[in-house]
Amino acid sequence: METRMFGLARKPLDLPSAATALPGRGSPLPTADTHLVFGTPLKGPFPDGTELALFGLGCFWGVERVFWNAPGVISTAVGYAGGLTPNPTYHEVCTGLTGHNEVVRVAFDPAKTSYEALLKLFFETHDPTQGMRQGNDVGTQYRSGIYPADAAQRETAEAARAAYGEALSARGLGPVTTEIVDAPEFYFAEDYHQQYLARNPDGYCGVRGLGVACPLPPRAKA
Repeated sequence: METRMFGLARKPLDLPSAATALPGRGSPLPTADTHLVFGTPLKGPFPDGTELALFGLGCFWGVERVFWNAPGVISTAVGYAGGLTPNPTYHEVCTGLTGHNEVVRVAFDPAKTSYEALLKLFFETHDPTQGMRQGNDVGTQYRSGIYPADAAQRETAEAARAAYGEALSARGLGPVTTEIVDAPEFYFAEDYHQQYLARNPDGYCGVRGLGVACPLPPRAKA
């Protein structure tokens, strides 16, 4: 069974350049068509009005389960984003030479939840002060990141980051290192990573929050 020992190995903690990044491949990695838990489409199309959010907050196995258990979420998928290598494999991402982050893409019904609620869950579920790591998982693929789909999501994400930074500072904790980057191309991870903890309920989950509540940011105007 796959284990999460990669985080314990020595890896670069700086993102690669275009000259040093791995070349990747032209074809996407194969995955199932449907979500193992919901039975909804993994890649779409989704019902009219569905919105997408993209987050990185550590090992995507546990992160995906956090979001599929959230109200209003209709589908989730894990993958790689924010790097240079097209269609990377998991083992390539683990080298630190693709620049990608492990991320979860969340499809949600805005009539039943909100981007603000997902941001609150994002910040409260991990430690966003650690830079290129989450606990024992070390490397650029574990960085805290929000990848907004549009200007309204970006404004809301920046407000949430500032509010949570203030909440952490009030508790004597360090500054937030979460990157906010306009949504890059999302590459689906290998099929065995999708809904991994539904397949392996006792599998590794490194997701840990700081126990500090995140104030809901004001809703940005679309």
